[in-house]
Amino acid sequence: MEQRTAYWRVDPIKPDPRIMARAGLILRQGGLVAFPTETVYGLGANALDGLAVARIFEVKGRPQDNPLIVHVADRETACRLVRRVPAGAGKLMDAFWPGPLTLVLPAAPVVPRQVTAGLDSVGIRMPDHQVALALIAAAGVPVAAPSANLSGRPSPTTAGHVLQDLNGRIEVVLDAGPAGVGLESTVLDLTGDVPVILRPGGITREELEKVIGEVRVDPGVDGRSGGEFRPRSPGMKYRHYAPRVPLVLVEGEPERVAARLKELAGIYRSRGLRVGVLATAETAGEYNGSRVVVAGPRQDPAAIASRLFAALRQLDELGVDVILAEGIEPRGLGLAVMNRLRRAAGNRIERM
Repeated sequence: MEQRTAYWRVDPIKPDPRIMARAGLILRQGGLVAFPTETVYGLGANALDGLAVARIFEVKGRPQDNPLIVHVADRETACRLVRRVPAGAGKLMDAFWPGPLTLVLPAAPVVPRQVTAGLDSVGIRMPDHQVALALIAAAGVPVAAPSANLSGRPSPTTAGHVLQDLNGRIEVVLDAGPAGVGLESTVLDLTGDVPVILRPGGITREELEKVIGEVRVDPGVDGRSGGEFRPRSPGMKYRHYAPRVPLVLVEGEPERVAARLKELAGIYRSRGLRVGVLATAETAGEYNGSRVVVAGPRQDPAAIASRLFAALRQLDELGVDVILAEGIEPRGLGLAVMNRLRRAAGNRIERM
């Protein structure tokens, strides 16, 4: 009989301590537990157990040089996992923890190389979700957790998305309803002289600079980095967040983007292909003949972020052959949205 993943529903505000204790024991014993955070659902393993962490890579089909983020329930644990905590890190923890901010710091020897992918740094964050915090506390260990999906697929924002990809591959999924932010955490590298955003997410560059001053953005954030290099953060090197069919991203002025998408849709339909469009609310009515999924209003990137991954999975389920996606302004949270869309598109990007 095929093994199936256990499915446990939990209250997002007051999770049952008995369920958390059972899930925590599974983590301590080397098992894998999918759990909700405020960003997306994560696939957790005991971060101090190299064999358990190796299972994450096996289950997801994740490249071995792609480091993991360690989740903690308190700052004391975070400090034990690193060699030093720069002054700026303390300010950021005060301002944004718990929350969608991962800090990359020099790793202590206790952190297995499976977590860091051989780097001398480790990404750490404290999630802003009662179930995640209760699980980590019940496990009594820090929890390494990438998104709970097959590598390269859109990240899961519901337990149902997790089961679509990983049912039968992991021990348990904890269902506490949909994630709120919808995009993974911001990853900020603090190992150099100037903080660098390696992956944009729920905390914007502008918010970070109000706390610590100058913050740079890694050139790879726009999705155009090429060649061989060792990624310092998840989401830097490989095609990520992608639906099963090709996705074409068109960026630029909204009117020109909409016109180009209509033109492309006509070309693909003339070839007998079923066309899906990921559209903003303002232009969704212009794509007659295509299967349209609305991401949200162009002027509300937070709404688009919360819906993005679910919308990509919905287009897959509609059975389209190609997806055309509208770009938005890459500012504030829009930078994170565009980072995900550019990674999902790979090299299929048109800039008008």
